[in-house]
Amino acid sequence: MKATRTWILIADGSRARILEQRGPETKVRPVEGEKYETESKPSRELGSDRPGRVVESVGHQHHAVEPKYDLHRGLETMFANQLADILSHRLREGLYDRLIMIAPPAMLGDLRKSIPRPVQEVVVAELAKDLTKIPNDELMGHLGDMLRL
Repeated sequence: MKATRTWILIADGSRARILEQRGPETKVRPVEGEKYETESKPSRELGSDRPGRVVESVGHQHHAVEPKYDLHRGLETMFANQLADILSHRLREGLYDRLIMIAPPAMLGDLRKSIPRPVQEVVVAELAKDLTKIPNDELMGHLGDMLRL
């Protein structure tokens, strides 16, 4: 009987890695070639040089206007879409059987919206936490019972 392959996606808005556990009592290890990173600039560096200006209807005051759309947040959503495509392709290739997603709340929400139904059906657990900076050998303490599902 083939061991169940559980993939663990650990992501934030600009980087992600995938770990794998083969069988319930085996050690978690990184999946070769499944580490992703996108350029992450502060929002202020993504838009125009200066914010738009508004003139008051009374008087001569000018005010800067904040953009209605956060460009940085848009890039994070695009990264979530890219990860969803990758997960979908890898599932069709038969590389994993179950998926655990770990990401900060906003990114986790973006991933939920982006992943197609076949991937949604193999998600067995989620954790709304940023663990991207935690070394792989220290993750077991954070994953707890999720791997025993």
